[in-house]
Amino acid sequence: MDHKTISQLDEFFGAFSAGAKPLLLLDYDGTLAPFRTDRFKARPWAGVRELLRSIHEQGRTRIVLITGRPAHEIVALLGIQPVPEVWGLHGAERLFPDGTREVDEPSATIRAMLEDLRAQLRRDTFGGLLEEKSNAVVMHWRGVAPRRAKAIEAKARALFKPVAQMDGLELLVFEAGIELRTGRDKGGAVKMLLDGLDDQVAHPMAYLGDDVTDEKAFEAINSHGLGVLVRRQWRETAAQIWLRPPEELREFLRRWLSACRAPGQD
Repeated sequence: MDHKTISQLDEFFGAFSAGAKPLLLLDYDGTLAPFRTDRFKARPWAGVRELLRSIHEQGRTRIVLITGRPAHEIVALLGIQPVPEVWGLHGAERLFPDGTREVDEPSATIRAMLEDLRAQLRRDTFGGLLEEKSNAVVMHWRGVAPRRAKAIEAKARALFKPVAQMDGLELLVFEAGIELRTGRDKGGAVKMLLDGLDDQVAHPMAYLGDDVTDEKAFEAINSHGLGVLVRRQWRETAAQIWLRPPEELREFLRRWLSACRAPGQD
């Protein structure tokens, strides 16, 4: 970390007063866990699960995962009990700790359009990997040779782009993939969480993310807390600070845990 980042973190963690109720918002893939070609093998960086578990068990911090995955996938991968709140499908799905689930349901017209695209891609994925979500169609090309990846992306864009002109649909480009989707995005999820906070209580908060899909979340949190870009290579971002995983991510979580401890605690 450079001196400016250290200074910003000192100021941020210095605001964790005794009566504060911190809010830790986290993306998963690329942020808490390295990317894997097989996404079901994407386990957290070494030491990260243990730090998050300690923060969670401490009881002061509300942890919320906000991910492009369906929420149930995070429950198994993260391995923390009791399960934190998870917003899946980039914010269109909300899974509460008690198992209650809320989902933005697409209109009948959009559902039919997405199903038609799924049917086409089941017949021919252009060499990529099709992921089917309740509110989206996703094409991945992680692990594919660069020249082949460009061809897959071009064909997927050509298929998705005309449909993306429909009201209620958007084209979401992310690292090694493209998604045609409907419903709330990560920025909308952050705004809903902020709207539900008690404004009589201090809520030090941060959102940690890595991809361009996290930018709307950074924008939503920046006037309320800290946007943190977590990735090994720098890119332009609305986040306020940049951390390189896993070392600087672990240090951030250690400082969070320490800031939440009452005086005299180990």
